[in-house]
Amino acid sequence: MSEEMLVRHCSPTLAGLKTANLVNCPCTFHEEFAANLAKLNRRLNPRGVNLRLLRWGKESALVYVYRPDKLCVDLCGEAWSLLGQEGYLHPDASSCLRCLSQKLRQEGTFPHEIGLFLGYPLEDVIGFIENHGQHCKCVGTWKMYGDEKAARKTFARYKKCTDVYERLYHEGYPLTRLTVQGKPVGKETV
Repeated sequence: MSEEMLVRHCSPTLAGLKTANLVNCPCTFHEEFAANLAKLNRRLNPRGVNLRLLRWGKESALVYVYRPDKLCVDLCGEAWSLLGQEGYLHPDASSCLRCLSQKLRQEGTFPHEIGLFLGYPLEDVIGFIENHGQHCKCVGTWKMYGDEKAARKTFARYKKCTDVYERLYHEGYPLTRLTVQGKPVGKETV
């Protein structure tokens, strides 16, 4: 996974605006890819960002780029109720990520509750599940079923963030400087 790919697909997470992003990366050499992820984690974990491999494909790897502190907040309360209904057994982020990874490998598709792991509003995740992905009010970073005005503002913020980050990266700003400081990722965290 290149730094440029991280900036292009994960700027809102790097900026601390969003809990997480998923990136499907081309990958043919698993050992080399895993070493690259470890190197990126050594650089970004102190800034509060973690990269986790969720699934290997034939020629790709699905990587989850996230802020563990935000994920813990996102997965509590009503979100945990939904996850419990979807087969998640333990209400902690580490266990939920293991279960999500297992579901992705077994089913070969994206479980609908994945939106909770990406910081999408609970009402939109529920709307997506109940409507089987149909009849949304608008589409941006996700399919929106709730507050359209708030979602459109968020979509615009994410786009502007990505545009600015890509420009700064191409001007020579290092990835660590573009990554807003958050709570450092500890060894006990996923």
